[in-house]
Amino acid sequence: MQKSKRLKKELSLFKVYALATGATLSSGFFLLPGLAAGAVGPAVIVSYLIAALHLIPAVFCMAELSTAMPRAGGLYYFVDRSMGPLMGTIGGLGTWCALILKTAFALIGMGAYVGLLLPDLPVVPLAVALAVLFGWINLFGAKKTGGFQVVLVVGLLGILGWFMGEGTMHLQKDHFSNFFGAGFDSIYATSGLVYISYVGLTNIASVSEEVKNPERNLPLGMFLALATAIVIYGLGTIVMVGVLPLEALMNNLTPVSATAEILAGRTGAIVLTVAAVLAFFSVSNAAILSASRYPLAMSRDHLLPRYFRFLSKHRTPKVAIYATVGAIIFCLTVLDATKIAKLASAFQLLLFGLSCLAVIIMRESRIESYDPGYRSPLYPWMQIAGMVAPIFLIAEMGWLPSLFTVGLVAAATAWYFNYASKHVVRDGAIYHYFARLGERRFEGLDRELRGILKEKGLRAEDPFDVVIARADFLEMPGECSFEQVIEAASDILAQRLPAASGLFRESFLQGTRVGATPVSHGAALPHMRMPDLHWPVMVFVRAPNGVIVDVDDEFLGDHASVEPVHAFFFLVSPEENPGQHLRLLAQIAGEVDDDEFMPRWLRARDEHDIKELLLRHERTLFVRLKAESKAPDFAGRAIKDLDMPEGCLIAIIRRAGDIVIPRGSTVLRDGDHLTIIGEPEGIQVLHEQFGHDR
Repeated sequence: MQKSKRLKKELSLFKVYALATGATLSSGFFLLPGLAAGAVGPAVIVSYLIAALHLIPAVFCMAELSTAMPRAGGLYYFVDRSMGPLMGTIGGLGTWCALILKTAFALIGMGAYVGLLLPDLPVVPLAVALAVLFGWINLFGAKKTGGFQVVLVVGLLGILGWFMGEGTMHLQKDHFSNFFGAGFDSIYATSGLVYISYVGLTNIASVSEEVKNPERNLPLGMFLALATAIVIYGLGTIVMVGVLPLEALMNNLTPVSATAEILAGRTGAIVLTVAAVLAFFSVSNAAILSASRYPLAMSRDHLLPRYFRFLSKHRTPKVAIYATVGAIIFCLTVLDATKIAKLASAFQLLLFGLSCLAVIIMRESRIESYDPGYRSPLYPWMQIAGMVAPIFLIAEMGWLPSLFTVGLVAAATAWYFNYASKHVVRDGAIYHYFARLGERRFEGLDRELRGILKEKGLRAEDPFDVVIARADFLEMPGECSFEQVIEAASDILAQRLPAASGLFRESFLQGTRVGATPVSHGAALPHMRMPDLHWPVMVFVRAPNGVIVDVDDEFLGDHASVEPVHAFFFLVSPEENPGQHLRLLAQIAGEVDDDEFMPRWLRARDEHDIKELLLRHERTLFVRLKAESKAPDFAGRAIKDLDMPEGCLIAIIRRAGDIVIPRGSTVLRDGDHLTIIGEPEGIQVLHEQFGHDR
């Protein structure tokens, strides 16, 4: 039976942007303006802007949550880990249903545009066939899905650029008369109808596990897509209202093509019909990709049956994709376009409010391993506004969307108590907040977030290579106890830091007693944080004969086995930067997990070999100075006089078997072995200069 695996990280920034933008510019632009204009006339422009304002807090909060917890399932995962599995079940099943409705809505809208070109083609069979097609494309992985999305979005944006540019030169002022005639209540309620236009922006969080460098690419992709959507919806609706007579715009299911026909005749209508089809292709493709990750994530957490987590040979959630496509096909024959839009919008509003609450809970829980690469601004006022505003908008949308939302909550709750509650034993971050009030907390969440830190890796500003290069090394050749190792390392730290050896010794021993010293694969990571410290400090200890350390492993998540430990990494970091402290530990833990690490650690000849084993190769260059070489003439010159690329420095000098600590006045000699660290670009420049001498 196939085992669950992690999904491949295949999505670049441009693909993140294309997926988020493509999931936004479809029905909301090509279908809904006509339906919304039927309710509020030319003020449809304002309804779209109000809807965007309601989304902004959710976008900022989702950006923060997705950089802290880049996991399949996005909003489900965030709600579950912050508020517990009951709310996670409601959020996961509800979001899955909302995305299915949104996809069905897009396919219905696509049928209206295809009917302009092929009026005799049956809409429902075509929509079903396309749902199957997009499901098949998704089976081949996020990389191919994202590549297909890029082609669709680039073509779409090019056509829409012409549409808006041409349209702004043909606006009719009289079309904007009696602009607010429908009244603010109707305008506000209609913003709930068109809210679905923007929700695709945050759906990218559901595939955050598959994004390269998520701390940069996820928030940047979301914000770029948000800016694109606001511009296109704002200018686009202005063009439709200003060019198309109101009576022709109201309740028109193909308002963009009708507008284009006025601008450029039949050719314009055909071009924009093609753009509409591209848009519906795009949103359907992206929505199936996003929606299928919710059953996968819930199955991993035992909230849904385990077969939803099975992956294909392309490492895609095949059963979840099949189920998503099947549900879309079912919905295509049940609801009309307007009802689908309102139902999907209503529940999505509720979930976006929960995403804002999730940020508050995660921050107030004070979990140190909650370490987002981006933090949403104006905390907590933006989050509070993002929680309150959706309630009013749902209420304005009428009784059916509200009833649908309540029904989904009730159905998900029933599923949780009848199935999921029997399979899960965990709680959310909210109990960490209760811990501050004297209640209980779920330690498993802290371990899980630490595991995510290890997967995310270091940030650009983390001084990992410098810390490794400056670390002290200690060999314990004979039999010794863990207490003796701690004492020796503490004595070294006391020489480098303004604290007594006893302080370090007691802290490391206490960490072991309470299970805060990670142990795995023959390595232990005793660690602590100190106030008034400006730079992390590390000491390596090698014990070839092995030392028994029996502790609970809170960093890697399992109980450590009672096995000999040959490698100790004592880390002391500044008190005020817990995130960096944990990322440094996570990087060491990731190195130790490699099956080749411990044999190489034990074979290393000296401190230089030990450090070469840990330094990141893309940021490190090892060279030997030779007088006859064509490489840069470093021998005979002081380090301070060298012309080095910016950000690069000589970290270690090995000379005739000894380790020389480099200083600005140190004069290099022929035969010196240098370890140079720096940014990848600078290291590449030096590599090219030294050539084969690397």
